[in-house]
Amino acid sequence: MLQASKQWQWIACADKNRLLLDLNDDMQLCTPYKLRLLTDSVFKNPYFSVEDAAFYEQVYNYLVGFNVWSPAKICQISLNATAVKYHLKPVLAKSWFFKEYTGSDPSVEAIVKLTSKAQSGDFLIVEHCPDASICLNLSEDFKLDENLSLTQFEVIRILNNRVHPILNQQYQSQTA
Repeated sequence: MLQASKQWQWIACADKNRLLLDLNDDMQLCTPYKLRLLTDSVFKNPYFSVEDAAFYEQVYNYLVGFNVWSPAKICQISLNATAVKYHLKPVLAKSWFFKEYTGSDPSVEAIVKLTSKAQSGDFLIVEHCPDASICLNLSEDFKLDENLSLTQFEVIRILNNRVHPILNQQYQSQTA
């Protein structure tokens, strides 16, 4: 695991029109989040905060338990989730793209399955509210319909009745 550091800084890069995280002299993470989507907090206090570090480590440690992703990919997912949680403006719900979940098993994991008209894919719930959740796309490209898609790590807010539980056994069997 890449250990969080007080030297890490969020950078609002005008050249790339993206939020970057400067990890050290040789390494930066370029998030997919455009500057217009960011809250003012990233401009006022660009340092990786204690809250950022705690959430990053919580997500990282949670994802390790699935035995699906490499440590580098888990780090990338966790850092993007941290950017979403603390530095992205609220997004509107777009639940109409997803099929309603009609099963009886409640979702107890932060990794969930969402099903659009075009496909099913795995998402990470970054923030859960009583009615809706902000979800981070974990697929390379997730088609919402025939015209629209989400790139990897793009976020969408959906009503919780669209969240399909995912079974840990599915992931365990895929890696065995």
